[in-house]
Amino acid sequence: MWETLMATHDLGRLQTLAAILVRYGFGDLVRRLGLARALTRVGKVLPLNHLEELVALPPQVRVRRALEEMGPSFVKLGQVLATRVDLFSPEWIAEFSRLQNAAPSVAFEAIHAEMTQALGSAPESAFLWLDPEPLAAASIAQVHRARLHDGREVVAKVRRPGIRPVIEADLRLLQYAASRAERKFPELRRFHPVGVVRQFRASLLRELDLVAECRHAERVAASFAGDDQIVVPAVHWSFTNERMNVQDFIDGIPVADIAALDAAGMDRKQIARTGAQAVLKMMLEDGFFHADPHPGNVFVLPGARLAIIDFGMVGRLSPARRAEVVSLLFGLVEQDPERVTEVLLEWSRQPDVDETQLAIDIDAFVDHYHGVPLGQLDLAGMLLEVTALLRSHGLALPADLALLIKVCLTLEGLGRSLDPDFDMAGQAQPFLRSAMTAQLGPRAVARRSARALIDTAGFLATLPQDLRGLLRAVRAGHARVHLQMEDLPEFSRQVSHSANRLAGSMVIAALIVGSSIAMTVKGGPTLLGLPFFGLLGFVGASLAGLWLLWSIFRSGGGR
Repeated sequence: MWETLMATHDLGRLQTLAAILVRYGFGDLVRRLGLARALTRVGKVLPLNHLEELVALPPQVRVRRALEEMGPSFVKLGQVLATRVDLFSPEWIAEFSRLQNAAPSVAFEAIHAEMTQALGSAPESAFLWLDPEPLAAASIAQVHRARLHDGREVVAKVRRPGIRPVIEADLRLLQYAASRAERKFPELRRFHPVGVVRQFRASLLRELDLVAECRHAERVAASFAGDDQIVVPAVHWSFTNERMNVQDFIDGIPVADIAALDAAGMDRKQIARTGAQAVLKMMLEDGFFHADPHPGNVFVLPGARLAIIDFGMVGRLSPARRAEVVSLLFGLVEQDPERVTEVLLEWSRQPDVDETQLAIDIDAFVDHYHGVPLGQLDLAGMLLEVTALLRSHGLALPADLALLIKVCLTLEGLGRSLDPDFDMAGQAQPFLRSAMTAQLGPRAVARRSARALIDTAGFLATLPQDLRGLLRAVRAGHARVHLQMEDLPEFSRQVSHSANRLAGSMVIAALIVGSSIAMTVKGGPTLLGLPFFGLLGFVGASLAGLWLLWSIFRSGGGR
């Protein structure tokens, strides 16, 4: 792994990131991840004079501020962590949610040059007018208003110049740090750092490709083709590529601007219902949903229509996962503890989980809402309690489910900001009943039965051949049992170092004993009135002892 990190760019980036972490009081983390040693090997020195006032801040604030300083990749990482309500407590989620996608704007000359490379010609060949002032500047891309030669108003989203190499270097470092963290910090394993970084890597690389965002937008637009209440901006493919995309400009009222909505005479209750039904349809029927429906990505058009923009972050749910989600939400809305327990136990299959206690806690949680009218159910609060319950058992949800729950919480908050009487549970109930009916209908049952029958038949057909192959391998002595212990190489290295130090200590002791004997022998060459060879042995033993002490201190054993 270090061969990859030894690229000049990676080392420069590594020094910058490690210095930020040390300044915010995470020097021990840098050391235990092995980053300080890597810097020492190439002659880099970490600044250890971090400010006391920074270290005095709460840990979640220090982490958030460090992520901000570390740049676009880590701001995005913090935004992903803000979706993991199953891993982090509310105060951490609130702090991660403060990480904004906004960033200082890039000079128009650099954006103009990037557009020229993306289009293969000057932007003036594509646009009749191009606003040099950015409409928005985010960590990955910058947005400018423009007008096509046919008069259509559009926005051009352009990737920041030089952003890709920086992000790729950051992802390499994050992959290394996550895998090492799982080995070095047993207490962090419940946070699944490798899995979180894997999810983050896939999401960020997709977001770097501005074509992918447009494909997502068209997929959602096709899903709402017959619904004139939902608008997705059209893509202009002739000007769209990996570095830049061009979409229709949406001239609407931001959904969070309550005063402007009231001034325009908009029906806020209807807007809340329309938005909830749109997101629930994407999640529960399509299995493909906008994963960042914050107020800045939703606009209200005349007629209380909703326009949804920025499909850089999306979530996906397989049919099997959708069935589980529907069953969980149906159990919460219908206050069915057995159904909720069954789903959560299925999601939390881990060898060290106390399933009996988990089932008892879930039953008590659902029973707490027994008899509460549907209109008074706080679905967002219930989901938060579920994730807190899982955290208390050291369990984590799969990444796709954590993202879905975060979207549900965002949707609930947005709906209540528009309509204080907004009832998320009531909006979800028709979708859940329809989905449950579809799952339990004769056609669905027959389809699942046929698939299971085909799988069983295929397994039975190949079983004799598989058994014969296994027996032949056993008879020939080719069968092997492979055990892999992740921490064994590190343990072996430590044992080897200890053995080397012990051997060095024995050599030093032998030198001291031999030199002492030589000092008693009369005759032979002398230095300063002392036997030369005895004195030479003592000097050699002293130097070797100092070297041994320095190596122990440098490796951390001195502490």
